[in-house]
Amino acid sequence: MPSIDFKVYLISDRTKTLGRPLSHVIAEAGRAGITAVQFREKDLSLREQLQLASELRSIAKQCGMQFFVNDRVDLCLALDAEGVHLPSSGLPAAVAREILGGSKLIGVSCHSLEEVQRAEWEGADFAVLGPVYETPSKRAYGLPLGIDLFSKVRRSTTIPLLAIGGVNRSKLKEVLDAGADGVALVSAILSSPDVFQECKQLIDEIKRFRGV
Repeated sequence: MPSIDFKVYLISDRTKTLGRPLSHVIAEAGRAGITAVQFREKDLSLREQLQLASELRSIAKQCGMQFFVNDRVDLCLALDAEGVHLPSSGLPAAVAREILGGSKLIGVSCHSLEEVQRAEWEGADFAVLGPVYETPSKRAYGLPLGIDLFSKVRRSTTIPLLAIGGVNRSKLKEVLDAGADGVALVSAILSSPDVFQECKQLIDEIKRFRGV
């Protein structure tokens, strides 16, 4: 099974690339050293998702990036992706594991301590917790959790935990100090005018904060 060795988890959204092809943005992120990307284009039909995900999967392979598919276990298998990422209200991680076997990674989006604990109990390999900060894209999931609650969840669970929601370079030190194993980012990377440089700076700052 692939390992959870990524500190930055890039989540796709072709509407946030400033008009640039998603394939170009993902390639720039991979060239800069981002090692994990999640395909999340839920508004497309399954056939359209397969077509675009196949293109991005190829780019990810060329760049040495682990490739995850949001929600769709069938697409994960069809593309031989490294893993699937499940919404908190979606397929239980234990069921996904039965389908995928032991060779794939399973991540789960969570919005509370209870959801992270359930994901861990069901056998998820990692969880993404948020929104930590205020962000328009996550308002449907309620008020921001805040850094104190994130830290509490980190102390109460053992699986790798990534922070999401309003996270950018200015918030990196705070979330890492709170125990985050990494960060999951959308706009902070996709909407950057210079994706390559933004990713390089993110990686360098994480290394500096970690003392690597």
